[in-house]
Amino acid sequence: MLSSATTRADEPRGHAESWWREGVIYQVYPRSFQDSDGDGVGDLAGIQKRLGYLARLGVDAIWLNPFYPSPMLDFGYDVCDHADVDPLFGTLADFDALLADAHAHGLRVLIDFVPNHTSSEHSWFRDARSSRTSSKRDWYFWRDPRPDGSPPNNWASPFGGSQWTLDERSGQYYLHTFHPEQPDLNWRNPDVERAMLDVLRFWLERGVDGFRIDVANFVLKDPQLRDNPPNPTAGTSSYKYLGHYDTQLHLHDKGHPDCHPLYRRIRRLLDSYSRDGSDRIALGEIHLYEWPEWTRHWAAYYGEQLDELHLPLNFTLVGLRWQADAFRAAVDEIEAVLPAGAWPNLALGSHDESRIATRIGREQAKVAIMLLLSLRGTPILYYGDELGMEDVAVPVDCARDPFGLLDPALGRDPERTPMQWDDGPNAGFCPAGVQPWLPLADNHAAVNVARQRDDPDSPLALTKRLLSARRSIAALRRGDYEPLDAPGGCFAYLRTLEGERVLVALNYREEALELLLPDRGRILVSCRPGRDGELVGRTLHLQSNEGCLLEVGESRTSKGVSTPIAAAEG
Repeated sequence: MLSSATTRADEPRGHAESWWREGVIYQVYPRSFQDSDGDGVGDLAGIQKRLGYLARLGVDAIWLNPFYPSPMLDFGYDVCDHADVDPLFGTLADFDALLADAHAHGLRVLIDFVPNHTSSEHSWFRDARSSRTSSKRDWYFWRDPRPDGSPPNNWASPFGGSQWTLDERSGQYYLHTFHPEQPDLNWRNPDVERAMLDVLRFWLERGVDGFRIDVANFVLKDPQLRDNPPNPTAGTSSYKYLGHYDTQLHLHDKGHPDCHPLYRRIRRLLDSYSRDGSDRIALGEIHLYEWPEWTRHWAAYYGEQLDELHLPLNFTLVGLRWQADAFRAAVDEIEAVLPAGAWPNLALGSHDESRIATRIGREQAKVAIMLLLSLRGTPILYYGDELGMEDVAVPVDCARDPFGLLDPALGRDPERTPMQWDDGPNAGFCPAGVQPWLPLADNHAAVNVARQRDDPDSPLALTKRLLSARRSIAALRRGDYEPLDAPGGCFAYLRTLEGERVLVALNYREEALELLLPDRGRILVSCRPGRDGELVGRTLHLQSNEGCLLEVGESRTSKGVSTPIAAAEG
């Protein structure tokens, strides 16, 4: 019954109580969470208004996507000023009020840090562009054309075309990994590093609890700017196809080994602000879509001495086919490549990915939430996924995402639509008569917080029960992971810590199935209503689209006292 592969927590000394190891992070897309001033766009005051909901839900921290001054070409990832708030979202005073109120609610606050590039409207780039002799010229990448006038190398952009744009006035090309209005910073210039570390200090002094670092493995490129080699497997990815970008192996335009000493320096800065057990942390976006080929590269960002990123973000499960054996293999591989003492993290959705309920269906989305909140590691829950929100079909004339404007198939607007709070006008996101920045889902009158709050069979109720179970059961927060042999279509594993044993069984299929248990048990939480508290013998009958958390055998999960599970038939 038991697999031979068991992963122990092995927490390094002094880190056992680190909040980011036990907590759940909730991602808030500020434009879409709550509009407080009636302009159809969410803002900081709106987020503050909803902190009570997040505290009652049971999450531990919120991560805010960018709210900095920006032309909003890429909705805040084109930053004009890293140390201010765009008027669209409010003011620095609004941010300070949000931060203080979040802390009063027991919620930590992480913010996006965008180090790879700025907006072309940033004062640094305007200065750099003004003259070849500008003191800021080397803050960005400028190169002469090749003899035939073509770009300096072959690097392709995920936004289409070349990563180089010719500046007609100076006759040189500048580098932009993404949109031409997002020029890349040259982190090999010590002045750039100093300026950007000062940005981190600015927000740390205000009291933020950490940063999610955008495209963290892109910031340092090959110093020789060599051509990327061709990708021999282009078009075969199980993840989204990015056209010309996927025809190259991106060996030289990102992920240079010099990233690692940089993140060790950033870690030292964060540690200098971490006092009284309140770690200031770094989550790094390491987008690598294929496993197992790239998992070791991802895991390297923890650092050999666990002295780089606290949590290199793991998106392996997002693009995976929804099959039990695929998830078992992926989780086992992730656990296998982790450095000793490193702590995993998990995400099934984000502002860049189609929503869970759209990818796998509404019923299986409940199973997915149970998976996310019961595996070993720090879960990141995307706003609205606790409701089972789905992608919204955004009409072409309402499309806003620059990715989608280039290729509608890659548009990210559908997963960024307004949070659905109630069945009133505009789902409670913005006042009646106001046009929200993106259209609402057609089913918002049925799928919303108010409707699901008192429905025991709702995704919201399930999410709250799971979060409550995490809070009360240490094995779910920091216990070991042990995969179990299971019938086809089932992913099962144990979470254990000292006397606590919790078994998780997830049915990925529409058909019912039976799982042989290592001991008798009691269902703690089920995706199906009415089963919580049910005693189970040696055979667990899983209904279609059902996941269960069970305490098995002798357990201390309830009151800290070892009590045997009552005998049950089977």
